[in-house]
Amino acid sequence: MPSNPILRAQIVRALIQYFESDDRRIDHALRVLHHAEDALADSPECDPDIVIASALLHDVGIKVSEEKHGHNNAKTQEQYGPAVAKDLLDSISFPAEKTAIVMNIIGNHHSPSRFDYPELEVLKKADQIVNRG
Repeated sequence: MPSNPILRAQIVRALIQYFESDDRRIDHALRVLHHAEDALADSPECDPDIVIASALLHDVGIKVSEEKHGHNNAKTQEQYGPAVAKDLLDSISFPAEKTAIVMNIIGNHHSPSRFDYPELEVLKKADQIVNRG
């Protein structure tokens, strides 16, 4: 299934509006998206919409964590990210059944996998590539 460029643009817009002037976080998400989309060619079992949403929104919990605690870490990203992602995806009428999966992925992208989503593995690999580079 090919990726949806309109959906990608809608999520990118929501991400930019959410992170405002935090260019570093926006750039990180876009670089993760690039690597995740590259992996889609070798991952026909993945839903491109879920990969795109997960890649772009995987670190949205950082902002809430920093506002509440003055810092962020893997645990707080996973704790706060799913609810933020849900709000952002709801704002663009992303399908609820896909939103639930994206929330699970975001809530588990730094921990040992609790879910058997191929999209989670794609996100983890893409995030690792960007974090190493």
